[in-house]
Amino acid sequence: MKKIEAVIKPFKLDEVKEALQDAGVQGMTVLEAKGYGRQKGHSELYRGAEYVIDFLPKIKIEVVVPDDLADSVIEAIQTAARTGKIGDGKIFVSDVLDVIRIRTGETGAQAV
Repeated sequence: MKKIEAVIKPFKLDEVKEALQDAGVQGMTVLEAKGYGRQKGHSELYRGAEYVIDFLPKIKIEVVVPDDLADSVIEAIQTAARTGKIGDGKIFVSDVLDVIRIRTGETGAQAV
């Protein structure tokens, strides 16, 4: 199994969610996050004063999928989240050793 974590622009959430559902993803976790990469934040004017915004709003999506579904899920996220501009985000992929469903005690792929 693979855990896929994607950090994306907030306005792309609905498109990514639909793409993941079309790719066969059963469930996901969505977190509001703040951060920056190469963008290094930006400055804004408010009532004549300039403020530096270091951390930009982001959305972090986490899904756990079987190994055979991982490539199609990654492709779905890339396609749906891409704007072509700096700050589109990152996708992190890691191995998952086990999953346990708390309610039933099921483990492995049945628990996902």
